[in-house]
Amino acid sequence: MVAKIVHKWRSLALAGVACALVLASGRTGSDVRPAGADAEGIDKIQHVVIIMQENRSFDSYFGTFPGADGIPLRDGVPAVCVPDPASGVCVRPYHDPNDRNAGGPHGETNATADIGDGAMDGFIAQQQGGRMRACAGANDPNCARAGKEPDVMGYHDAREIPNYWTYAQQFVLQDRMFEPNASWSLPAHLFTVSGWSARCANADPLSCTDALQTPTQPFRDRL
Repeated sequence: MVAKIVHKWRSLALAGVACALVLASGRTGSDVRPAGADAEGIDKIQHVVIIMQENRSFDSYFGTFPGADGIPLRDGVPAVCVPDPASGVCVRPYHDPNDRNAGGPHGETNATADIGDGAMDGFIAQQQGGRMRACAGANDPNCARAGKEPDVMGYHDAREIPNYWTYAQQFVLQDRMFEPNASWSLPAHLFTVSGWSARCANADPLSCTDALQTPTQPFRDRL
């Protein structure tokens, strides 16, 4: 039996998010600095830009970025793996040049199973299980689309996403940022703008209640 060598394969975007960059730019020479301003102070930051990618983990985009806390490598090869229940093989992360990645289901329950009490070894099992479920729609977070298996272990690098790697080189890459919720895209977006994922009756903000998994109900079709 292949030994299970697992790593904390962070999943920032199982539900949606996949990565974030905070870009800080300095003042231009034509700007007038306020009197008494600290030359090294926070006033030098003029803009904060957040780039969100749905259904992507940090390691999916930056797992092999030099210096980042990503996929452990040994001689340039991933030194960790995740067990495949169907084949009994422990699958290592691999470079995936394809534009499309079927990925796995990314609801709250799936994210909990992926993490597996910290073992971080449930990604392939969840992908396989998601393919056996009947999908409620194109955006059903409980399903996994057909694709190369197990493409949930695939990652990109500068060959596919040169712009993102350039941003990471020139600005700030948050390689230890974790989202406050473990669910799919819409709940993650709601957390980004409000710090909460809720379900509300139309035109009645006082009716809002916690809804980490289904914030779109009961007016899903109106979104």
